[in-house]
Amino acid sequence: MRLEVIATDLTDAKLADQHGADRIELVTGMAEGGLTPSHGLIEEVVERVSIPAYVMIRPHSRSFCYNRDDLDTMIKDIHAVKRLGAPGVVLGALTEEKTIDEAALQSLLEAAEGLDVTFHRAFDEVKDQEAALETLLCYPQVTRVLTSGGKKSALDAVPQLAKLVRMTRGTHLTILAGSGLTVESLPAFVEQTGVLEVHFGSGVRVNGKSLEPIDPAKITELKALFG
Repeated sequence: MRLEVIATDLTDAKLADQHGADRIELVTGMAEGGLTPSHGLIEEVVERVSIPAYVMIRPHSRSFCYNRDDLDTMIKDIHAVKRLGAPGVVLGALTEEKTIDEAALQSLLEAAEGLDVTFHRAFDEVKDQEAALETLLCYPQVTRVLTSGGKKSALDAVPQLAKLVRMTRGTHLTILAGSGLTVESLPAFVEQTGVLEVHFGSGVRVNGKSLEPIDPAKITELKALFG
C-alpha cells in the first residue's frame, strides 16, 4: 500500500517525509481543491524532501474547463516544474460536456514529457467514469487516476472504485483513491476495493480539518496498518 499526502507548505512536506508517506501532492489553496503552488515552494520541497513531490497544475478553481490562456499558463508551470526537478505533475481537463478534453490533455502531456502524470479529481466530474477511464488508457504517460469514485467521499463509492480497480488491473494505470478516508476506515476500504494507493489530505490533519497542520501520528498510524 502506497500513501500519498497533500502538502501545502515546506513544513507539511517535511512531516510527510519524516513520518512515512510515500509521495506528496504539492498544492496551494487546499480548501479550493488544490491549485498550483509557487515556484519557490516547489524548489524548496524538491531540495529538502526525499520522497517524490507531484505538483498540482491547476490555474484556478472555477472549473476544470480551460481556455487557451489557461492552457498557456499551465504549460509554463509544467516547464517550471521540470526545471525545478520535481518528478511528476497532477493535472486534468474536461469539456463542457463533462468528458475528458483530449485536445487539452495532449497539449499538457506534450509539455510534461519525461514527468510522471496523475489525472486528478476532475475525473469525479465526468458523466461516465468507465468511458473516461478507457480514454485515459490510451495515454501511457498518465499512470495514475485520483478519484473518489464520483462521490464526495470514497467511502460512499466502494462498488464503483472496485470496478475501476478491476478495469485498470494489468494496465499502466493505477487507481489512487482519495477523499473522506480515515485511519479507522482504511483497512475495510482497501479490502473491499482492492486499491493499492491511497491519498490523504484532511484525514491526516489535526481535527480532520483541511486548514489545520499535519498530524504526524496519523501518518505513522496509516503506515503501520500495512507494514
